[in-house]
Amino acid sequence: MASNQNTATPARTLRVDPRDNVVIALADLRRGEPVTDSGEEFTLATDVAAKHKFAARALAPSEQIVMYGVVVGKATAPIARGEAITTKNIRHEAAAFHSRQAGFHWTPPDVSKWRTATFAGYHRPDGRVGTRNYWIVLPLVFCENRNLQVLKQAFEEELGFAAPQVYRRQVAELVRLYDAGRTSEIAAYVSSPEPPAALRKVFPNVDGIKFLLHESGCGGTREDARNLCGLLAGYICHPNVAGATVLSLGCQHAQISLLQEEVTKRAPKLGKPLRIYEQQKSASESAMLSRAVNELFLGLMEANQCERKPAALSKLCAGLKCGGSDGFSGITANPAIGHTADLLAALGGTGILAEFPELCGVEQELINRAETAEIGERFIALMRDYEKRAKAVFSAFEMNPSPGNIRDGLITDAMKSAGAAKKGGTSPVTDVLDYPEWAEKPGLNLLCTPGNDVECVTAMGAAGANIVLFTTGLGTPTGNPVAPVMKIATNSELARRMADIIDVDTGGIVRGETTVEKMGEEILAEVVRVASGEKKTKAELLGQDDFIPWKRGVSL
Repeated sequence: MASNQNTATPARTLRVDPRDNVVIALADLRRGEPVTDSGEEFTLATDVAAKHKFAARALAPSEQIVMYGVVVGKATAPIARGEAITTKNIRHEAAAFHSRQAGFHWTPPDVSKWRTATFAGYHRPDGRVGTRNYWIVLPLVFCENRNLQVLKQAFEEELGFAAPQVYRRQVAELVRLYDAGRTSEIAAYVSSPEPPAALRKVFPNVDGIKFLLHESGCGGTREDARNLCGLLAGYICHPNVAGATVLSLGCQHAQISLLQEEVTKRAPKLGKPLRIYEQQKSASESAMLSRAVNELFLGLMEANQCERKPAALSKLCAGLKCGGSDGFSGITANPAIGHTADLLAALGGTGILAEFPELCGVEQELINRAETAEIGERFIALMRDYEKRAKAVFSAFEMNPSPGNIRDGLITDAMKSAGAAKKGGTSPVTDVLDYPEWAEKPGLNLLCTPGNDVECVTAMGAAGANIVLFTTGLGTPTGNPVAPVMKIATNSELARRMADIIDVDTGGIVRGETTVEKMGEEILAEVVRVASGEKKTKAELLGQDDFIPWKRGVSL
C-alpha cells in the first residue's frame, strides 16, 4: 500500500496501489489547495470530501478508473487532474474474469506467539467448539411464530435470560399516578424510574434460549423450502447450539423430513438433543406446547452440564462481514480483519468471506487464490448464476451501493467490492460454498450470499461461523441469535458517536498511529476474549438477534 504517512503529521491523502489513477482524501480538501501524495504534488481542481477520491491525472471519457490496482469504473466525462471523482463523471465498470491462472504463492504471517494460545469454549461431540452455549427454538413455517412467542414469554424471564418487564411496570406506574390525579408526581418518577431487577440465571452454563422467528416455510418455491431447511439445519448443528426445539404445522413446503435430511448432511451423528413437534398431529395446541415446555426444560438441564474448556484457536470459525461501509472501509477495518483472517488461516482456523455482489471486479484475484482449479470454477459458476438471477428481476450488481455508501465515497459497486474483498486477507481460498452450505475445510471459504447485512450474517451462522467480525463505517446494530457479532469501526468519529454499538476502533490506521497488521493482532486478541465469554459484544448486550433467511435472487 503506497502512502506518504509519517508519525509526525497525519497523512491527508493515500494512493492505495501504485497502479491507481485516483487518490483517496483522508481529510476534507479544498479547491486550489496543494497536496502531496507519494512525492507528487497536486493542486485540487475541486473540493474533495474526506473518504472520496480525486484524479491523479487527467482522464478522458471511457478511460478506466483504477483503484486498489483493479478496474473500479469508467469515466463518462473529461476529468481534470485533481478533480473529485463523483457519480456525475464515472460509472460502474469491472474487469472480466476467467479460469484460474497458476503462480499464486502465499507467505503466512508469523503466528508463533499464537501457537499455544487457547480460548475457553464449549466442546461438542463432532469435534467443533462453541463460543456460546444456546438452546434454540425455531419454526419450520411462519404459521408457528405465535407459538414461539408463547414459549419465549414462558421461559425467558423465569429462567433469568431476559430482564423482567421493567418498562411494562414503568408504564403501569405512570398510568396509576395519572388515574389517581397525582400528575405532579409523574415528572419526578420519569426522572428516576424503577431500576431493572437483578437477573438470577437458573442455568449458569447456558447463555440463553434464542427464538428464530421468520416469515418463510410455505408459499414460496421448492428451492426456498430446501434452502430454509438447510439454513435451519445449519443452526441446529452449530457449535454454539446445545440443542433445538422445532415447531412444525405439518402441511407446509418445509417438511420435517426435509429438515432431517439437511441435518444429516451436516451431522450424520448429531450428538445433541433435537425435539420436533407437529401441530396437526397433536391433540391440541396446548398439549403440544405443554410437552415442548417440559422437554425444553429437561434439555436445558442437560445443556447446563457443558462447561467451558480450553480449545486451540484452530477451532475458531470467523465470519468476515462489512455493512454500512464508507470510503475508509477498504483501508482500515477491512484489511485489519483480513490480517486477522490470515492469522486464523495460518493457525488452522476458518474464515468465511461472503457477499458475492461485493466481490464484483475482484473475482480474478480470488479465482487465482483457489487451491484447485475446481474450486475456482465453482466460484465462477456461482458468480455468473447470481448475476443472471439478479438480471432476471431487473437488477444488477452495479445497483448494490446504497445512498449511504455513495455519500461516503463508495460510488461504484466495483469500488466498494475492491475494498470489501480486503476482509478475506491474502490466504488461499480452500473452498467455495453455495447458500446455505456448511463450512468443512479450514482456511478461507467463499460463501454465496447477498450483501444485505442480516441475510448475510444469518447465512454465515448457518455455515458454522462461531463468531462474526463485522466492519462498518456508517454504523449498524446488526447482530445474530447464536454467533457473537463484533462491530469494528473504520473511523474514530463513528466509534465515538455510536459507542453503544462499536466494539473496536481502527481509525488509528488513518492517522498513522498503528498499522493494519498491529490492528489485526489486536482484533484477534479481542476475538479470544469474546470467544471465551470474558466479554460480550455490544450487539449481544443490546439483544440484537437479527435473523432473515435469504430468498435467492431477490436481494443484493
